[in-house]
Amino acid sequence: MAELLATYNKAPTEVLDYTIDWETLLAGDTIATSTWSVDTGLTEDSESETTTLAIIWISGGTVDKQYTCTNTIVTTGGRTRVRSIAINVIER
Repeated sequence: MAELLATYNKAPTEVLDYTIDWETLLAGDTIATSTWSVDTGLTEDSESETTTLAIIWISGGTVDKQYTCTNTIVTTGGRTRVRSIAINVIER
């Protein structure tokens, strides 16, 4: 299981972006590829990356449920790293 970095709250009608900053763990390496997996029930609207950041835009979800979004990166140096964030869908 991937290390959980943070937990966020969002309403089901919100479309929000979430970022994992990999710079410290990269130690001079850079992101070559980034992929996200999202629990069923959330919608991944888009994803992108820079050399040190992985970004995902999320919408949807069911109130009072928690979802996990997991980011896997492969670096230009050939390393693979995996981290997750949790999203609680709440009534606003």
